[in-house]
Parts: sequence; C-alpha cells; structure tokens
Amino acid sequence: MKKAFLLVLLMVSVYFAGCKRISDTFLAFTEADNMKKAIAHNITELDFYAKDIVVVTEEQNSGNDSNLDAGAVLLVDISDNETLYASNAYKSMYPASLVKLLTSLIVLEDGELTDTVSISRNAVKIAESRARVCGFKEGDSVSLETLLNCLLVYSGNDAAVAIAEHIAGNEEEFVKLMNSKALQTGATASRFANPHGLHDDMQYITAYDIYLIFNKLLKYDTFRSIINKADFEAEYLESSGNIKKKSFKSTNQYLTGDVQAPEGIDVIGGISGTTRKSGSCMILLCRDDKGSEYIAIILDAKDNNTLYTQMSYLLSLTATR
Repeated sequence: MKKAFLLVLLMVSVYFAGCKRISDTFLAFTEADNMKKAIAHNITELDFYAKDIVVVTEEQNSGNDSNLDAGAVLLVDISDNETLYASNAYKSMYPASLVKLLTSLIVLEDGELTDTVSISRNAVKIAESRARVCGFKEGDSVSLETLLNCLLVYSGNDAAVAIAEHIAGNEEEFVKLMNSKALQTGATASRFANPHGLHDDMQYITAYDIYLIFNKLLKYDTFRSIINKADFEAEYLESSGNIKKKSFKSTNQYLTGDVQAPEGIDVIGGISGTTRKSGSCMILLCRDDKGSEYIAIILDAKDNNTLYTQMSYLLSLTATR
C-alpha cells in the first residue's frame, strides 16, 4: 500500500512539474532505494558477486571530506579489495560519457574486433550540437576495434552509435542489451537509454555500479591497452574507396600531460564526460609505486577544473594509508 501511494504521488508530481523536471523527480524517487538494493544483493546473493568485488557499507559511504564536494565519490583499492573513500556511492546520477564503459563491455564480450562496420546515415547525424564526434561519413568502412579505440580514447559519440547498430541492429535493441548486461554485471541500480551518454532524463547510474562495470572491463587486456593511450590514429576505408587516416587525442588530461597526477601515482587510464545536467565525471585506473591498483570515480563535479583538482586530491589519499 505504501509503495502504491508513493507511485501515485510520483505520477502526480511529474504531471504538475512538467517534462523538464521529470528527471529530478524520478532520481529522487529511486535514490533512497539504491543502497538498500545493493546491500540486499550482497547479503542474499553473495554467489552472484565475484570474490574481488568490494561492498561499500553504509558506514563507509559517509565520506565528508570538504575537498571532495562532487555529487558522488568512490576510491577502491582493487589489489586489496578495500574501500578507501566513499560518498553517495549509491546515489542516482546522470552518467555523461561513462555510459561508454558498458558499450565497451558489450563489444569485448559479444563482438568481434575484426568485424568491419559500415557507418550508417543515423550514426553520423548526432543531433546535439556540441557532441564530440569522430567525423565518419555515411558509407565509411571501419573495423570494430578502431571504433572501440575511438570510443574510449576520443569519446566519439558517432562511434558509439555505429557500434550499437552493428552489434544489435539498431540503438533500441542495443539499449535492451545494455540493461541486460548491466544486471549481469551486478549494476542493479542503474538504467541505460543510449550507447553514448548524451543526456536522457531516464538514464542514470550510481558510482558503485560504474565501479562494477569498470572492474569487469579491467579483466580484458585490450581494454587496459586502449585506455592507456594518449592518442590514437584511426585508419579506415572511406565510402569513396580511399584509405583515410585520422588522429584522435585522448580526453584524459593525465595521459596527455596537461594535468599531473600526485607523486607516486601512475594514471593508467580511464574516461571522462560532461553534460550540463551530469556535471563533469571521471573514472580512472591508477597504480602506486608499490604496485597496488585503484579505481577512482568522481561524478557531478561543477566543472572540468574542479574535476581534475578533486581527482588529484582523491588519488593523493592512497599515499596516506
């Protein structure tokens, strides 16, 4: 009865708030259940989780460092399976390009990197004016491996659409595959609506869920290799029959040398993304000078400079252990 009442209340609120505020209402409705859902899974379905997965408890999730005021923050030592810092790890957040991690997992688990992908008209028509695109043309022939590199190194949204269409036939079917794959990975408190992360009111993640997806990706040497690249040169066949070469610079400023990581920390790689509603987001794989590896996540920093300032501070916490 209580759930039914809340659902009615939600529908009424959405109706009067209008489409612009549907997202805020929905996130508020789902947020309170996410920690309960994640903890319940870990209590009742322990066999569902791999032994190398950490569980962020309610006590651990109470980080209140004033230097880390982003919407959600998570730092995990994946060598010792230990949570080092967590704040709002189960809070529903808009994901920006971190969605591309799930797209990449599907490529590595269900795709063939040697496949040739024909770029469709739909893939080159990204509607959002400021969206990052690789600049493929309709009819170009690109290997799936090249598209995966463009997706992770340059964060190309047209590459994401081309991947989705090649693997599932169209974006709608690929989204179904994404949500199924997320559940298989243990990401039970997230919902996906497109393969690239451009804003959709009904697409959201939690820091904990994106940690689960990223942690699984790290099992693939191909993924580790790609996210470590400061740049990538794509070679593909244009629709005209000519061979095209195009260079793409990583969006990761630690890799390009534009931002320096704390002393003793080597940033192996990761991805970032920004939309107006998601704020600035980033996930990184790092290694300290003792060989221990860490996953660091920041969601909804107020801008890119704040994102890197807070990420560097978060990484510096590994040295205080």
